[in-house]
Amino acid sequence: MNNEEVQEWFEIADRDFDAAQILNGAVRRHLEVICYQCAQAAEKNLKGFLVFNDIVPEKTHDLVKLNKVCAKINSDFQDIYDACKFLTTFATDIRYPKKYEVTDGDVVRAIAAVEKIRNFKPILDLRAIVSDIQE
Repeated sequence: MNNEEVQEWFEIADRDFDAAQILNGAVRRHLEVICYQCAQAAEKNLKGFLVFNDIVPEKTHDLVKLNKVCAKINSDFQDIYDACKFLTTFATDIRYPKKYEVTDGDVVRAIAAVEKIRNFKPILDLRAIVSDIQE
């Protein structure tokens, strides 16, 4: 396990989530981009957990797949399965031409899903451990 790499995953996740929140407060709100950034933030949090556990994360944006790998390490990850499943909707396809109808409700739900994943005890505890080691 490389603590610097784990910390970097979490820092990138935080930047993605910050970007989603900034975009959400913008005058011109591109709802699909906000939801995409939320999916990116969730992905990086899951990959940080995997790297901490000496697993090289698959190059995928499928949060359900990543969540299942995390659940093999800690079955509590089943508690955030629904959040991962919802956010996977916005992980890739939303960035390409298709007729997706993203609503304000989707944005609210996407932000809440990322917050649930970021504040999920195994990830929150890991963030604290890595942060303490870096100091």
